[in-house]
Amino acid sequence: MVDLKKYPLAEPDLIDSPALVIFTDIAKENIQKAIGAIGDVRRLRPHVKTNKSVEACRLMMDAGISKFKCATIAEAEMLVKAGAKDILLAYQPVGPKQVRWEMLIMDYPNIRFACLVDHIRIAKQLSEKGVASGKPFEVYLDINAQTNRTGIAPGEAAEELYRACLALPGLTVIGMHVYDGHLRQVDWHARKVACDEGFEPIEKLAEKLRDEGLKVEIIAGGSTTFTIHAQRPGVICSPGTFIYWDKGYSDGLPEQPYTPAALVFTRIISLPAPGLICLDLGHKSIASENPLPNRVTILGVSGWEPVSQSEEHLVFKVSPNHSYQVGDCFFGIPYHICPTVALYEQAFTVEDGCPTGVWRTISRDKKITY
Repeated sequence: MVDLKKYPLAEPDLIDSPALVIFTDIAKENIQKAIGAIGDVRRLRPHVKTNKSVEACRLMMDAGISKFKCATIAEAEMLVKAGAKDILLAYQPVGPKQVRWEMLIMDYPNIRFACLVDHIRIAKQLSEKGVASGKPFEVYLDINAQTNRTGIAPGEAAEELYRACLALPGLTVIGMHVYDGHLRQVDWHARKVACDEGFEPIEKLAEKLRDEGLKVEIIAGGSTTFTIHAQRPGVICSPGTFIYWDKGYSDGLPEQPYTPAALVFTRIISLPAPGLICLDLGHKSIASENPLPNRVTILGVSGWEPVSQSEEHLVFKVSPNHSYQVGDCFFGIPYHICPTVALYEQAFTVEDGCPTGVWRTISRDKKITY
């Protein structure tokens, strides 16, 4: 149960609703908890898809984190603006993205950039570009750990592709990237058994290549398996949600000690019928890919039952004898914070109960530099 007292706001009338509000003191605490969980800040490569802002990334840099991972080229551009010096695009660039990626690399020669590959056709295309530019592309082989969305399954095919990439001019093969975010067993021990089972063939392939004198770095896991891969010496871990956290991970990953730091701020805008209240928290303001009960948890209330949601409205059934008024303010914890952040062009920051500024969610855009 999240305590509403953790989220003081001295002047709520200064913030229009709906809004995304970030409690930066809590975000800083979460960063320190992540560093403590892995023990060596050099093994952290946080994913920035959750926060999408320069300022949040700089909070992590201030804590000593120097490597980052992103899902889009716009997020890579945001990291450049933040001052990051080591950026991994956790994506295989296809089509025009190859041109954009190459331009970014050429424009910022003092930054280390790397991306993923999982198909020989793309590897050859990048190789040709690397040869032509005189600057090899750094790549990781993307391993499909049974998420079945990208990557190549570990085994003979992965080894063959890895060796083929090693032989291509214009490529520098760094290692392997593994994302196993499909593992969501609430019981940590059951999750670990599944995680270890999936990681075994990847580890065997890496050991085989290392025995031949090759350096093979492994980047493994996201938020769900962070506490498992963090126990593997030398493995780089890339959780992302820890900085803001959310209700879904609070429920599903009880072993992880983070506190939600990014909340939605909302008001009652109507009392349309006895026992009904309407908040200004529609589809445009909270991630709505989950069933209605699993979209947002309103703090400081009990017995509220979500009835319907549309683009601008979220209706709850409450006691007919309620005393709520139009204009009453509430905080809500998103069930899924990552896509919720992407719905807001900016976030208001609060520390010690006082509004402190505004962070632009700049990499929710598809392109930042033109």
